[in-house]
Amino acid sequence: MLKEPSFSIGIEEEYLLVDKETGNLIREAPPSMLPECQEVLAEQVTPEFFQSQIEVGTRVCHTIAEARDELKRLRSGVSSVAAKHGLAIIAASTHPFSSTQSQKHTNKDRYAILARDMQAVARRMVISGMHVHVGIEDADLRIDMMDQTSYILPHLLALSTSSPFWEGDNTGLKSYRIAVWNELPRTGLPERFSSFADYQRHVNVLVDAGVIEDSSKVWWDIRPSMRFPTLEMRIPDICTRLEDGICLAALYRCWLRMLYRLRVNNQRWRTYANLLLNENRWRAQRYGFEQGLIDYGQGQVVPYARLLDELLGYINEDAEFFGCIDEVTHARTILGQGTSAHWQLQTYHEAITSGASHDEALKAVVDMLIEETMRGIE
Repeated sequence: MLKEPSFSIGIEEEYLLVDKETGNLIREAPPSMLPECQEVLAEQVTPEFFQSQIEVGTRVCHTIAEARDELKRLRSGVSSVAAKHGLAIIAASTHPFSSTQSQKHTNKDRYAILARDMQAVARRMVISGMHVHVGIEDADLRIDMMDQTSYILPHLLALSTSSPFWEGDNTGLKSYRIAVWNELPRTGLPERFSSFADYQRHVNVLVDAGVIEDSSKVWWDIRPSMRFPTLEMRIPDICTRLEDGICLAALYRCWLRMLYRLRVNNQRWRTYANLLLNENRWRAQRYGFEQGLIDYGQGQVVPYARLLDELLGYINEDAEFFGCIDEVTHARTILGQGTSAHWQLQTYHEAITSGASHDEALKAVVDMLIEETMRGIE
């Protein structure tokens, strides 16, 4: 019998570094900043493609409470170091107004190769996300669960949106980050494979052809991690409020355990063509949760709140098992209070209504993001 996975959890978050006074995205990080962060957080903080970005990763956690404490410590640690340099972090997937053309990438071979190979596409990658790893030790089970989890990826994206602005423009999308990310190759929903060996054979075609170095260059919305025995979910925008991110991580973890329970009973979640799944992915990218998603069984668009209730019903047993009922039901709170994208747009329009200029209103959005990123942490 298949051994039950550990369902351990790890979360990675990518922050943008801004000048605290002007709200501008920095171009170059102070040379001492990363070493100072690493003095506090060791290997749990790393550089990202651009110097205006910084990434943190939790240790392997066994409860959602552990993951929350880890993220609090990581956000607090990076924020404290940034403050010494007159900077602040924002947990948002795009900066509201800074230009991508002024950015400078980190001096690292991997990033130099990416910049060379991707050209203008790479120069637009001033975006941040959140990745959630869940321990699934059996490699074939990771592939099987990846296939079945594609169904709910749009549902999770809709709860996370934090990128409505791009270079000072209201894009009309709740997650413009996804539009930028889609420009890279090997992104989007994953392919389907019969086994881990089947997956590896396909990746090896690209490796042997010299197109990619390894599977870490496969940037799907969900993928088997190359470094860890985990299934890594990568579709969400980064959540500005920590509790929203914890909710998404808990939902994803519970979904995977629900799939395992089905497997034990010789059942599985129905899979759908990417043609259909991509339509919901687009709706989540464009509207967030506001305009609903397609219920494939009914063949019609259904209000998101109804879909969420169904999802919470499916995973209730698993949320009880993990002791995270409050965390997963926080999704209903997100529906009531909106995502970061909603708050950004509201902050902007309120500032304009109060007489602010376009630039002043965008600066107000950054100020709000700085505050909300540290809500409940300091």
